[in-house]
Amino acid sequence: MGHFCVNCGAPLVVKTIEGRELEVCPNDSYVLWRDPKVSAAVVVEHDGGIVLGKRSIEPGYGLWCLPGGFVNDDEDPARAAVRECMEEINAEVELTGLLGVYHVPKTTASSIIGIAYRGKVADDAAISAGPEMLEVRVFAPDSLPEIAFPSHRAVLEAYLTSPERGAEAAPLTGAGSALTQAPPSPGPEQRRPRRTR
Repeated sequence: MGHFCVNCGAPLVVKTIEGRELEVCPNDSYVLWRDPKVSAAVVVEHDGGIVLGKRSIEPGYGLWCLPGGFVNDDEDPARAAVRECMEEINAEVELTGLLGVYHVPKTTASSIIGIAYRGKVADDAAISAGPEMLEVRVFAPDSLPEIAFPSHRAVLEAYLTSPERGAEAAPLTGAGSALTQAPPSPGPEQRRPRRTR
């Protein structure tokens, strides 16, 4: 698919920059940088097990996954993780730890930087399936079903082998303030310009 310069509208051409082939404008300094998307997922502890959802959408229709999804451009990742849990399992989740940051390579789309958290259902609220789930269920850690995504399997493996798994976890430091005091989205005049080189 051809791309065009956002400054002058000219068709972009391929050039090698810093050893990588990138699309650039032949008339000005615009470069189409292939930046990764950012996603957040949560291993939600509840009733002695892990909350998983069976997907009602592709990719992975009918398979189980962790609650999670993409971080919006003006959103703190911790806020996104809690929002995605509310959307997918209909329960407020309190984050209790950071499990890791992962690179998820893609060949037909932007790669993903995945941020994985540990959390628990706040105040032992009930869980239920949101619009993107056929059902949600709590699974014992030693009897998990087939998981839709390799990245979610890696997160669950990190969780299951974590020395902190058996301990009672306190809320994640900084997550509470991120959830209650995130700044409003900047208006168009406040946005920082795209990076250039």
